[in-house]
Amino acid sequence: MNTFFVSFKQTSFSIIFLLISLFSFSQAETSKWKAQIAIGVNSPSSNGFVSGFEAKPINFPTVNLGIQHMFKRQFGAKLDFGYNRFSSSDNSTEFKTNYTRINAQLVYDPTPIMTFLPLGFGVVAHTGPGFSMIKPLGVYGENKTSFLNVMAGIEFHYSITDVLTVYLDTSYIYGFGSDFDPVTEGFGSFNGNLLTATIGVSYSLSGCYYCD
Repeated sequence: MNTFFVSFKQTSFSIIFLLISLFSFSQAETSKWKAQIAIGVNSPSSNGFVSGFEAKPINFPTVNLGIQHMFKRQFGAKLDFGYNRFSSSDNSTEFKTNYTRINAQLVYDPTPIMTFLPLGFGVVAHTGPGFSMIKPLGVYGENKTSFLNVMAGIEFHYSITDVLTVYLDTSYIYGFGSDFDPVTEGFGSFNGNLLTATIGVSYSLSGCYYCD
């Protein structure tokens, strides 16, 4: 009987130790991964078009999709994809253009040191290089172009739950596109900068380890 209790006691301690280890591991992994989706508007720079082409100052839609990994409470990185469409203004030759991009960005969350923020609010900054792909539509469809970019933005978050926030993001995408040569290749295309404003949701895929 004593042997049974000793064995039972050892087994119980082993199970408890295993559960604690698993729990600690799962806690260390939580809230490191987040998925984001946002939708909004964009405004392309006027100097990104050839003469005679001009886009509306505000265009819809802009759609951003991203996956974010936080290495520490305040520092992380994310990979995100953006789709934008803009079209001609009233005084321009008619056109529509798709602008897609993919960026790898560093993420900084200064919320813990911004003690003046109301409860539930947060701020996140992001910046990093990427690649832009431009595809005019309609009769100018052959005038595709692509170039490197670098973008920077700031997000204002509000917590709905421990794992879900809604946020407003404003970002500026600086393009390293070259001039169109000959100029006719630029009809309907774009090689400039883009300002975006979106509203989205950010969802933690791994719990609430970094929740305040």
